[in-house]
Amino acid sequence: MIGATNGSSTSVWMDTASVPVFPPLQGDIDTQVCVIGAGIAGLTTAYLLAREGREVVLIDALGIGAGETGRTTAHLFPPDEWYGFIEDKFGAAQARLVADSYARSIDMVESIVRDEGIGCEFERVDGYLYALPANGMKGTHDLGKEQACAARAGVQAELLARVPGLPFDTGPCVRYANQAQFHPLKYLDGLARAFAARGGRIYGGTHAHRIRGDHQRQAVSTAGGEIRAQAVVVATHTPFNDRVVMHTKQAGYRTYVVGLRVPRGTVPRILLWDTGDPYYYIRLETPDSARGHDVLIVGGADHKVGQDDHPEHRYDEIERWARERFPMAQETLYRWSGEVMEPSDGMAYLGRNPMDDDNVYVITGDSGNGMTHCTIGAMLVTDLIMGRPNPWSALYDPARKPVHGLGDFASEQANVMARYGDWLTGGDVDSVQEIPAGEGAVVRDGLRRIAVYRDPGGALHAVSAKCTHLGCAVHWNSAERSWDCPCHASRFDTEGNVLHGPAPTPLEKVELAVEPAPRPDAPRGGVRRPLR
Repeated sequence: MIGATNGSSTSVWMDTASVPVFPPLQGDIDTQVCVIGAGIAGLTTAYLLAREGREVVLIDALGIGAGETGRTTAHLFPPDEWYGFIEDKFGAAQARLVADSYARSIDMVESIVRDEGIGCEFERVDGYLYALPANGMKGTHDLGKEQACAARAGVQAELLARVPGLPFDTGPCVRYANQAQFHPLKYLDGLARAFAARGGRIYGGTHAHRIRGDHQRQAVSTAGGEIRAQAVVVATHTPFNDRVVMHTKQAGYRTYVVGLRVPRGTVPRILLWDTGDPYYYIRLETPDSARGHDVLIVGGADHKVGQDDHPEHRYDEIERWARERFPMAQETLYRWSGEVMEPSDGMAYLGRNPMDDDNVYVITGDSGNGMTHCTIGAMLVTDLIMGRPNPWSALYDPARKPVHGLGDFASEQANVMARYGDWLTGGDVDSVQEIPAGEGAVVRDGLRRIAVYRDPGGALHAVSAKCTHLGCAVHWNSAERSWDCPCHASRFDTEGNVLHGPAPTPLEKVELAVEPAPRPDAPRGGVRRPLR
């Protein structure tokens, strides 16, 4: 029920909500603040600034909620890294700041919902973390430590013998009281209307190509015109205006979600996640049109972007996990995937953009807590633009060094460097004739690698496999029908258009040499490269 999106799958949110559509920018304009990105980070920032009386222009390459916000599972729950890790690495004082920022972000969402009368199914629920049986006594010890650290940080947390109300025994768990969930696109619909009612201007289908300027004024270049502003907020999930610095500090991962029909009332309304790596997580949704059933939303099976060409098996793994634990689950209603940016030290990057003028801000590094971190980022950046001190600014400073995640940092950089070795390998197939309809593959042509998609009608669409960010070779993603970069998580559609940054421009179009059509009786080949 929304327009262009960044993938071919459909989430339960996209299927059960509509959002306003805004025309693209036409002509140059002036404003006080330009916000780039109309997901929860950008819209919340724009709304808060407009509420402060600032003149704000909001643009998005696709439209309201068409990026990762429409693909989240919309949990508002404790940090992925756990309070135990945060206290060990950053200290108890910083852990208290994290807990404060998380609690206040949930309060902010709740207050906006209330003040603006947004019908987005916002609901306070308890969250539960449980240890996998394979962790044994170590898992129980870790949970005890986590509960103690969370309590020291000021979180209402308690250790229980098991998660109540579930059809399987989780064993010991930590209960985090008063967390929350909501319908993210209904929330964005209300936010957009509230922002526009305060004089905010929104332009969809408006791709920002470049930001340039000085500490007094910035100019955002788009195909439809230039936006001149005193401050710019880049809320595009990962910044497109930074070629290197921020992209060495975080890595993009795909995460997968399955929505299963369950009879109403058979699964408790809670948030649940385990200690696995990657972990599984669940919540419930009750669509307006549902008659006697809920949707059990189950996610997990993460992997680095561009490093599994055929990830459909991950949906099967999630569904198998869910059906083993929730025998009341009926048919599968939804399958979709999204993208998270994992910061090297576990803390999001919210504030002034490093290596840039001090009036350019970024909100990135969501680490699987996108709805929470994006709201924190909007609150923090609003304070900075308004000239107010913010207690969390040093904690989330994008310029900080990855001191507390050096092992992960080194591992991610080694992984990136290894991906450049793809230029020395052959193609996925020897000939474009081997590519089935509805699939894509990379073909070697001398020194070039060409990304070729064959549409359902049989026509070929060819683009350079060279990512326009830093030149890594893209890979096919058969689940989302996209070309994904395994180095820094850029994604492109089958025509080469940018779906997800940091790539600033589309993949280059390529003219294919005409090849003879295969004989009708000739066997059709497939993509032969093993899964990564």
